[in-house]
Amino acid sequence: MIEVAITDARGRLASIVDEARVEPVYLTRRNRPVAAVIDSGQLEHLLEDAEELADIRAVDAAWEETQNLGEAPIPWEDVKRDLGLTL
Repeated sequence: MIEVAITDARGRLASIVDEARVEPVYLTRRNRPVAAVIDSGQLEHLLEDAEELADIRAVDAAWEETQNLGEAPIPWEDVKRDLGLTL
């Protein structure tokens, strides 16, 4: 893990960006991490994974709510038919 004090980072931004392409660089204040510089591709990947995880959690919550209420799920074919999405 690479850590750089913010005061030191001001003068070496270009090298920090180069280092961040390989692994995250944590910016510290008073020896505590306060921010990170990471490769933009890695950030995109993390955001996609976070969105997918949020979707999975939403599905899990919906299933749990259905079970707690004692309701049966509506089959997808019925939903499509009710919405006029099938012929």
